[in-house]
Amino acid sequence: MQSPQLPTTEVGLRATDPQPLFSTLENFSMKKTLIALAAVAATSAAFAQSSVTLYGVADAAIVKTTGVDAAFSSSGGMNNGNSRWGVRGTEDLGGGLKAGFNFEASLSLADGSVNQSGGNYFSRAAYMNLMGGFGEVRLGRSLNPSFFALAAWELTSTANYSVVGSQFNSGVSTVLGGTRNSNQIAYTTPSFGGVSATLGYILKGNNGGNAKTDLNVIYRGGPLAVALGYNKVSGSDDNVHIGANYDFGGFKVAGAYIDPADTTAVDSKGFAIGASTTLGPVALTLDIARDTGFKDTNLLVEVKYPLSKRTFTYVAFLRDGKGKAIDDVNNFSVGIRHNF
Repeated sequence: MQSPQLPTTEVGLRATDPQPLFSTLENFSMKKTLIALAAVAATSAAFAQSSVTLYGVADAAIVKTTGVDAAFSSSGGMNNGNSRWGVRGTEDLGGGLKAGFNFEASLSLADGSVNQSGGNYFSRAAYMNLMGGFGEVRLGRSLNPSFFALAAWELTSTANYSVVGSQFNSGVSTVLGGTRNSNQIAYTTPSFGGVSATLGYILKGNNGGNAKTDLNVIYRGGPLAVALGYNKVSGSDDNVHIGANYDFGGFKVAGAYIDPADTTAVDSKGFAIGASTTLGPVALTLDIARDTGFKDTNLLVEVKYPLSKRTFTYVAFLRDGKGKAIDDVNNFSVGIRHNF
């Protein structure tokens, strides 16, 4: 009797030939493994060339102001900073060129809502940039260049309760012309011997027919930092400030001359001076800002205690001068800030 036809595999081997079959399956399995490893390697290479980071700040404080009941705050004038979250990323394009983006939104710890400025979700930042040996080109909404000039020398790291901000970014004058610019085209140079510069420009078509220029020049070298900030909207006064700080090692001093744009008939201009030191882990700052036009002085005392590299507690007292006609206002806050 003739033996029945034996089944064959897809590769045409008879089931009674075990050795060739196993060898072929091993080769096939090896090929699949190599393909999988190649895919993983390609994916890893892609991840190595680009990165996306989630970051933010959680800041919570109890605030008491003269004539106002104590209240909880997470993004107010007496917080160290505004609570917020954001996402940023970069991609390595090769040849030393990188592309990036940044979206950032305010966040209230009081009720979990997003504080939308002008109805915009990512009101704090929404831009893309291109970076390389030539410097950086940034397109979109971001902090204005003159803000970075202020941040280069200001002793509280531009805290919300900064005396420069409370004195010269009010309803009577503005030194920054707003902290952020929308529709901004900005270019930042590489550092040349510690000197860098940023020029920002808002086209007339994006600024109600009035172009805006915003720039800084910053020097950082060893213990010394010096910065010039300038901005102007066509048809209005210009804002200018120049400041410096010097770190003696455990003791830092700062000073600035400030001539903001005036929104009243009074010629508002003045200066800021301050000092900070460390007492063990505690950082102590005393800052004064004087508007010589209004004959008005603001004073700040700040105490910070680190709980970790990313978390610190703070106590701040800001005496907001109102001139001779109005009583001064005292502001006090105690809070905690966590950076993630």
